[in-house]
Parts: sequence; C-alpha cells; structure tokens
Amino acid sequence: MRIGTFVLAGQYPGQSHREALHRAIRSADVAEEVGLDSVWLAEHHFVPYGVCPSATTLAGMLLGRTRRIRVGTAISVLSTTHPVTLGEQTALLHLASGGRFSLGVGRGGPWVDLEVFGGGAAAFEHGFPESLDLLLRWLREPRVAAGGERYRFREVPVVPRPAEPPEVVVACTSPGTVRTAAERGLPMLLGMHVGDEEKAEMVGMWRAWAAAAGHSPEEIAGAGHVSAGVAQVADSHTEAVETLRRALPGWLRRGLSAHQTLDGGPRRMRDPLEYTELLCELHPVGDPRLCADRLAVTAERTGITRFALLVEGSGDTVATELNVRRLGDEVLPLLPHPAAGAAAPGRQVAEAAGAARPVSSPAAPATG
Repeated sequence: MRIGTFVLAGQYPGQSHREALHRAIRSADVAEEVGLDSVWLAEHHFVPYGVCPSATTLAGMLLGRTRRIRVGTAISVLSTTHPVTLGEQTALLHLASGGRFSLGVGRGGPWVDLEVFGGGAAAFEHGFPESLDLLLRWLREPRVAAGGERYRFREVPVVPRPAEPPEVVVACTSPGTVRTAAERGLPMLLGMHVGDEEKAEMVGMWRAWAAAAGHSPEEIAGAGHVSAGVAQVADSHTEAVETLRRALPGWLRRGLSAHQTLDGGPRRMRDPLEYTELLCELHPVGDPRLCADRLAVTAERTGITRFALLVEGSGDTVATELNVRRLGDEVLPLLPHPAAGAAAPGRQVAEAAGAARPVSSPAAPATG
C-alpha cells in the first residue's frame, strides 16, 4: 500500500490565506520526513475551501523543497486551462524533479471559474475529452498540431519533452469520466465522499471499459487508481472524531457555500455536520490500528492500494504536523508494503486517497 496526503490548503474560520498555505507546506515537509509516498495538491479558485489556485505552481515549490516524495495535482482543472500550457508545466516539473511529479486532471465544476477564465459551459459539458487527448499527445509526441472544436493550431515542437511521459491520473465522479479514463488506460482518482461499495463499482466499470478499448490484462491490473479520504490519528476513535467535529463543519460551511455557479442559480449544499460524520465513518479516523484496518479493508474491497488522505482536518498547523507524523510513524508500519518492483511510477514507499462524488455534488467542487 502507498500512503500519501491530500492537501487542500483550506482556510479555516479566523485564519489568513498565508496561514492556510503555511499549514499546507508544513504538512508536505513532514510527509517527506516520515516516509509517506506522496503529496497530492488540490486546486480551487475564489473560495476559502482551498486557497491554492495553481496546483502545479505549489507542486514546483514542494518538489524544490523535497528530495524523495512524489508530488501530484488532485486536481488541475482542464476546463479552465489550456492543455498545452498544462502539458508544458507538467513536462518541466517531471524533468526538473527527476520523475517525481504526477499530474491529476479533471473537469472541475459548473462554477464561475468558467466565466472568469473564458471556457464557458461548453468547456465543462463537452470539452474534457478533447482537452485530455491534446494534453496526452503533448506529453507523448515530439510534435503536435490540433484541429478540434476548441483548439486549432499548426504543428509545433514539444519543448521540453521527457524521454518517458509522466503519470496522468483522472478524477472520476461519474460513469462518463470513468469511461473517458478507462478508454485511455489512465488511472482514476476517486473522491472522499463515497464509500468502498461505490468505489468498487467504479473500478469494475473502469476495468470493463478498459478491456473493451483493447487494454491488456496486465495494464488493467496495474492501473494504480488513487483513493482520496480523510485521516485523523489519535489515541482513540472518540478523540479523533471530536477533533474533526470541532473544526471540519465550520470550514465546510464557509468553504462550500462560497462557490458561485456559472448560471448564477442556487445549488444544494451538504449539511456540514452530516458530511463530517460521514467522513469519520468512511475513512481512517481513530487510533493507529483502526486507521490501518480501515485502509486495509478499503484496499481489499476495491482493489485500490494508493491513498491520498486529507490530514489538515483539525485546521491547526501543529496538530496537522502531529497527525502526519502519527500517520507515518504509527499507521504506516502496520500496513503491507509494496513488493520490490511493484511501485507506482517513480516511487516505492506509500500513498493515500479516498472517493469522489458526481461533479454536480457540492462536496466535490473541483473534481471531474
């Protein structure tokens, strides 16, 4: 199993943007120190739910601060970004870091972001496959031209160009995005709002569509899907749950309610208290043994062994650092480690993630 952290850089009530980013950066530093496999960085715009508007920029900073850990985006939003721009940034980070960068992409949500960045509703509703295919060609071919509905340009050379393309992961929150990822043989990032049964169902759909698209059994078996979740390690389950109950609802209420829809219409928002209880029920929240057991059960039920875990649920920098240390020092040793040669691209230690809702869900403001 590969355990990593999922960093949203959430702005909790009473905190500045600087404090939120400092906590995010420190959590990544500690993740490297304690031997976790990866750090996955979220991207959000115009909301305190997450104050990192460029996951690739923050990834570049963290890759420069670290020497071992893998850093990925979870996710970079393709509906508001030119695929070539993102491809150039990905190639640069992949080459400069010695292969430690993973690119996670998704559709995003029907937010005002589409108005600000000029993509519009069409980019969100229909443009994802075209953008993804252009991105993949940029990462795999020496020269690229485009003649699609949204992107048209003459052939240009790819500079810089990695000898081996970086890992690309697709955030999947609906059957449509599962099929898009499967047909291209790309692993999924599943969000933290769904449980093992729904994750297993999505993995099953992915396998069926990947096989129908002609991918080999070996490719399908080694896909390396990532599950996003929440981790809170304490001396007891009660203590861990109370830590999250004190902080998560206030952040969720303020952060999720700040999203503006593209059409200006109202949207349904999860009850923050109920959502907090759901997250505590689904994910590794409790003493080290309970956390390890929950991760093992998810891996057994879904076949997913890579995890990206939200560790900043307390909203406090010191408490977040302690949570990451306990995850690495006390939970990680209780988990099975990958066999030699079975590591995900560029890594051999541990990584962590949970599950994802449909794009229309208010609990998944920037997935795909």
